[in-house]
Order: sequence, then structure tokens, then C-alpha cells
Amino acid sequence: MQRFVVLDQDGTLVNSVPDLLGALNRAVSKRGMAAFTEAEVTPMIGDGAGRLLQLAFASRGREPDAEVMAELVADYTAHAAQLSRPYPGVVETLAVLRQQGWGMAVCSNKPSAAATAELRGLKLDRFFDFVAGGDSFAVRKPDPGHVLGTLKACGADPARSVMVGDHRNDVAAARGAGIASVWARWGYGTDAVEPLAEAQAFTDLPDILDRLIPV
Repeated sequence: MQRFVVLDQDGTLVNSVPDLLGALNRAVSKRGMAAFTEAEVTPMIGDGAGRLLQLAFASRGREPDAEVMAELVADYTAHAAQLSRPYPGVVETLAVLRQQGWGMAVCSNKPSAAATAELRGLKLDRFFDFVAGGDSFAVRKPDPGHVLGTLKACGADPARSVMVGDHRNDVAAARGAGIASVWARWGYGTDAVEPLAEAQAFTDLPDILDRLIPV
């Protein structure tokens, strides 16, 4: 069966902090709150938009109001590819993986509409068989059902699949799903939970994936 790789999006494929930061700061500015810096926001990314809002508002001694979630998601979706950019080597490496016959999907905790808009705006969508957002299934990473649901949607065999991500949620979800994992050291995460392999740069992936899942 075809080898398959599931990739996280934020911090793995794309540095999306600038557009997330812009949408968040527009939302908090309307509420009279101080703007955030990239250094403040980056550690808050990885658990979805709702958790980002909770952490951001809590850091300012506030609670998110009922309207801010929908407002943030709509704003971010409209600007998801404005300042965000793929990490070095992403486009070239995805093309190599396709040439090698790998199937590929994205499994992100961000809302699916925003994930798809970003990938389309950056012309990365052409590489992927499926894009799973944090709202695509009843669960999301670190729940292994998020990864397994993504693989099932693609008709992929978990035994021939690998998860690549920068966040401990990615590694934990892969472990729970019983699949191999690669920790993306260039991303936002500062630790992982015993991945099978670590990659220092996106361009390292073809060799690492070949070792984990031989032809």
C-alpha cells in the first residue's frame, strides 16, 4: 500500500504567526486591550483558535466575550495567507515526496476553513489529498482520532503512515494512533513526547521518512 505522511500546518508547513497575531490584535484592539507581540503569541499556538483566545485574554486578566471567537476566525480566514509563509524548503520537499509516491494530508487544530484558505493562498493545497481542521471530526489533536480520521478519509494504512509536527500534540496523537512520528524542530513547540525521529529542517524529511517507512 502507498506510504502516507500526515503533516501539521502551523509551525510545521507554515509560519502563520504574523496573520494569527494580526487577527488577534484587531480583535483585542476593539475591546480596548493592549496589543500582543509575536513572542507572546507564539507559545499559545497549537491547540486551536478557542484555546488561543483563552490564553490571550487570560494573560490580560480578561475572559473572551461571546462574539470574539466567530470574529477572530472570520478575520483570520480572510487574511490567512497575507503575511504567513511556508518554511524554507517546503515547496521543493513536498514536490520530492510526491515524486517518491507519498500520499499527503494536513491535520491541523485550526478551523478547516482557515487551514484550507491558508494553503490555497500559499499554493500548497495542490500537494494534499485531504485537509483536516480542528472542526473536521468530533475530536482534535492530541486525541489520536484526529489523525486516524484523517488517514481513514484518505484510505491510508496507519502501518504505512507517519505524522510530522512541531507540537507535543502532534507526537502524542501519533503515538495514540500507533503510527510513527517526526518532531519538526524548526516550529513553535519547545518539547515533544518521545517522537521516533527529529528533523532539524523540512528538507530533512525525505530521508527520515524513507528510514521510518521503507519502500
